[in-house]
Amino acid sequence: MSEKKNPSFYKIVSKQFPEVMSAAAALGTTLRTAGPLDEKTTHLVQLAAAATMQSEGSVCSHTRRALEVGASPEEISHTLLLLITTIGFPQAMAALSWSQAVMEKKSNK
Repeated sequence: MSEKKNPSFYKIVSKQFPEVMSAAAALGTTLRTAGPLDEKTTHLVQLAAAATMQSEGSVCSHTRRALEVGASPEEISHTLLLLITTIGFPQAMAALSWSQAVMEKKSNK
């Protein structure tokens, strides 16, 4: 769920089910730190998974998170371009466009 994509809905769910949202966040942190992959790589993997599911909110969220932990726009774009042969050109381009919008918004701040 992307808080930035629909902040009012995210806040409603967070208020209604704070334990669930807290547990989901804790699970994500635990999974990212449980193995040898660094945080940037884990967000790029999750970005690719979000793109395969065509989840615009998750693509946006993981693009932001990857940027926050040091991924470059080139690394993010390359991650999504790698998916062309796996999920198809149109799906990869859709994910790339969602990700580009996040990166452009972030660079304009």
